[in-house]
Amino acid sequence: MKFLDECRVFIKSGKGGNGCVGFRREKYVELGGPDGGDGGRGGDVYVEAVDGLNTLIDYRFQQHFKADPGRDGSGQNKTGSDGKDVLLRVPVGTQIFEDDREVLLADMTEVGQRICLLRGGNGGFGNTHFKSSTNRAPRRANPGLAGQEMDIWLHLKLIADAGLVGLPNAGKSTFLAAVSRARPKIADYPFTTLTPSLGVVAVDTTSFVLADIPGLIEGAHEGIGLGVKFLGHLERCASLLHLVDATSEDIVASYHTICAELRGYGHGLDEKPQILALSKCDALIAEEIEEKQALLAEASGTEVLALSAASGLGVQDALRAMVRHMAARKPAKDDNEEDDLEPEITEWQPL
Repeated sequence: MKFLDECRVFIKSGKGGNGCVGFRREKYVELGGPDGGDGGRGGDVYVEAVDGLNTLIDYRFQQHFKADPGRDGSGQNKTGSDGKDVLLRVPVGTQIFEDDREVLLADMTEVGQRICLLRGGNGGFGNTHFKSSTNRAPRRANPGLAGQEMDIWLHLKLIADAGLVGLPNAGKSTFLAAVSRARPKIADYPFTTLTPSLGVVAVDTTSFVLADIPGLIEGAHEGIGLGVKFLGHLERCASLLHLVDATSEDIVASYHTICAELRGYGHGLDEKPQILALSKCDALIAEEIEEKQALLAEASGTEVLALSAASGLGVQDALRAMVRHMAARKPAKDDNEEDDLEPEITEWQPL
């Protein structure tokens, strides 16, 4: 399955059915009067967050979604049937923007969350509504109201508890494969990872979702490389594991490069708690590891872990550190607060 995290979609709600001009024509009913029915309501456009999806690839092949119009009313006071609704199923974490890509309409963060983006047009009144003591045989009916239409942008930000950042070939995919059942592509050349990957990590009695994005390079926040395209997937993470290749010539420069890109991208990425670790430590001797740990700790002002996904060195310590950060950022739940058994269907209102 190919990965797609952004697409443009055209949606249109259904037109309401027209009212009917009709009169009673039973054989033994004199002066039967009007009996034109109302038109049916046009179909609505809904968006629902569903489980089991992690890409928007379905919307690359179909970009137009139109709800059915309502049927016209008919004689004998028969109301036309309502138009069929349209439902867009999106992955959890999808944001919906207007065509200008600035106005946020909805943020689908929970499974089962559903919103109504466009309401269908109301059906028109039949001539029965217009009869009165002075107009016993009205010959007018209302047309159905037109539906609404708009272009929207769907932007997917993966829901993950923690994320991996680092330069290309820093060992992020190897770490994800070592601690979860995810099987990202691993090779000995840069930019092996071209799309984000998710894995469920179990440590002690806790499990969480870990995200791996393509490696960042200098200038990524300005559009260089692949990092800027996927940095948005880290915005929802509670903490970041910053991996620095212990075999690189200048580990301090590598560290500052990633920090500068997170700061340049903004959206609070540089403010997220980071766990700093030297990766690929199995390729160094103990003295070299301690020397580089001290050098990086002095430059960053934080503790530096020694890590090797291949040998398992420091892996559990890094996972437990991420769990502690997530627990510290998790809001306390009110005992009197009750969970909603069913998701509420809401209608989008202008912000």
